[in-house]
Amino acid sequence: MELLGLLALAGCRAWPCKNLSTRLNLRGELMKISFLGAAHTVTGSCYLMEANGVRFAVDCGMHQGNTEIEKRNLSAPENLKPGVDFFLLTHAHIDHSGLLPRVVKEGFKGPIYCTAPTHELLDIMLLDSAHIQEMEAEWANRKQTRKGAKPVEPLYRQEDAIKTTQLLRDVTYNQSFEPAPGIKVTYRDAGHILGSAFIEIEVTEAEGVSKLLFSGDLGRYNALIVDDPAVPLMRPDYLFTESTYGDRDHKDMGKSRDELYEAIMRSYNLGGKVVIPAFAVERTQEIIYTLYLLRREGRLPDMPIFVDSPMAVAATEVFRRHASFFDSDLKALLEKGEDPFGLGNLRYTQNVEDSRAINAYSGPAIIISASGMCNAGRIKHHLRHNIWDPKASIVFVGYQGVGTPGRKIVDGAKNIRLFGEDLAVKAQVYTIGGFSAHAGQSQIMQWIKNFAHKDMTVFLMHGEEKALNTMSGLLQQTFGVKVNTPAYLEEVTLAPGKELIAQLDMQRSQPRVNWEFLFSDTRGKFDQLEKRLADISKLSWDEQVELRDLVHDVNSDLLRVLTSI
Repeated sequence: MELLGLLALAGCRAWPCKNLSTRLNLRGELMKISFLGAAHTVTGSCYLMEANGVRFAVDCGMHQGNTEIEKRNLSAPENLKPGVDFFLLTHAHIDHSGLLPRVVKEGFKGPIYCTAPTHELLDIMLLDSAHIQEMEAEWANRKQTRKGAKPVEPLYRQEDAIKTTQLLRDVTYNQSFEPAPGIKVTYRDAGHILGSAFIEIEVTEAEGVSKLLFSGDLGRYNALIVDDPAVPLMRPDYLFTESTYGDRDHKDMGKSRDELYEAIMRSYNLGGKVVIPAFAVERTQEIIYTLYLLRREGRLPDMPIFVDSPMAVAATEVFRRHASFFDSDLKALLEKGEDPFGLGNLRYTQNVEDSRAINAYSGPAIIISASGMCNAGRIKHHLRHNIWDPKASIVFVGYQGVGTPGRKIVDGAKNIRLFGEDLAVKAQVYTIGGFSAHAGQSQIMQWIKNFAHKDMTVFLMHGEEKALNTMSGLLQQTFGVKVNTPAYLEEVTLAPGKELIAQLDMQRSQPRVNWEFLFSDTRGKFDQLEKRLADISKLSWDEQVELRDLVHDVNSDLLRVLTSI
């Protein structure tokens, strides 16, 4: 019967379907994990497990950042081949869920397990993500058509997102289930966003039971809205934990609220806008809650507050429907009839016309808009209208990934390019880390202390170099555990009590930048241009001016390269 069950699993739910010898890693073969994202970066979380004759993945997130990192979105289905039987999803954020429609587009039909709030949020977020993919492809194709080049296909379409949400299967905190024979899974509250979870997995094989713990994104203690992270009830052989803020702690919420008040009052007194890039889920609701607290303290000036994100509006309604997931403080407010998500001067905008009207508004205002890293969505338009204005304040309340516009602004860029236009950064820039939904260094350590033991092996994920290195040293020093910081596409064989076996193709993981060819090509083009100077001089004055401006643009781009080194 067990073999028949495994055959059914391989034949009915697997993607793509293969024969038995290909699909099943028969018992006796060691477990493997492949790190398909969030390895030395903070986006694209996806971890492929092969254990007990089953292939499954924890998360399937979108890669965000520089061009090479974002190219990884195209290869997600290839990296998962010969297929997976099911996904275990920790939470709804797009960097953990955003490639699911891409995989479904390529034929995946298996179950995707998540909590009920995550399910409802994904109904909104994946459709919105698909809309963005379609719009960006349409915009790119206008350029392609003018060049006579082949059209580009969106990463996925809204129909793929709808098919994906039909595969979602709800699970409940603290109730174990078996998605496949010999694989026991338990979701527990990670305290990160509404419905977020860390996942305990027990794999039973002929050699015994292996215990694995995936943190997902771990939340802060004493955060607004959601409960503190739960305490794991297992002593894992392997811990796979995030390390986004592994090198630092956040300021407390009181100080962060004071900083937000300072930014608001500065622009209010100057008559400018306060622009807050915020993720539509959790961060936007936390900021609204914080503004409610400032009003209750008598510190919120009379100015309109615009939440310009249709997804944030829809997500806020999901929050209202799942009040049972709130922490005790917020529940107590609701029981008193208070509505922290419904300030009197708060305006939720839905359509494009209302969004444009915000930038036509002449007085001081607070604008909360997505995306949180400024790499997509309506926030780019609000930055375009305000970042050059010395009266404006740009307030960052979340992590900014490497290569994103938000990261460039936070790192002190003097100019930023939006919609093909170079804009001077004259607004006052604030970075308020206390609103982050991620645990800081000491809070990650506090959580791990509950179950750490000297025989545990730790894999640090979802972090950049400095955070990884700092956290690695601290874990080894404090708990005496072995720590690994796997690279993108690294495959590790797991055998409790034995040395890990790792494999990595560096050329696939981090393709070498061929600077020699690039510089040679650039010099060659300038040489050709100089040889044609006599021909250029014969052109009309208007044509020469147009070419001159093009060369000016090239020189400006080269200057930006030089000044960034």
